[in-house]
Amino acid sequence: MGRWRDGWGRLVVGRGDGGTGAVVPLEIAASYRARAKGLLGRDSVDGAMLLSPASGVHTFRMSIPIDVAYLDRRLTVIAVRTMKPGRLGLPRLRSRHVLEAEAGAMAGWGVEAGVRVTVEAGDGAGGAGRDPGGRRPGGRG
Repeated sequence: MGRWRDGWGRLVVGRGDGGTGAVVPLEIAASYRARAKGLLGRDSVDGAMLLSPASGVHTFRMSIPIDVAYLDRRLTVIAVRTMKPGRLGLPRLRSRHVLEAEAGAMAGWGVEAGVRVTVEAGDGAGGAGRDPGGRRPGGRG
């Protein structure tokens, strides 16, 4: 699987019958700086954010509730929780990666315990390595 770099891609949610479910724009936060910032300061999320490596998150200084999915090393969902702002999520023992999205979004995508997801790094959320707002990943514009 290798290591990801900060940037954009797509999250592909598997289905129980082996088919493909939802395909979601994905922001990848792989550097310490990007993981530490996460979704702080945002009032909405377009798609999802992958924090890697990570085993837990917090929602201090966040203004919106979020869905959090804990993934193992094979990108299988261990658990999904909705967290209100100002909470500390305890680390999950087998978690290697964490997905974050607006509260309620993951249920609509079919992200639940036991489902396997795929991460397609690249240019899936805005073209030429830019986010939908036209900024380059990492905040340099």
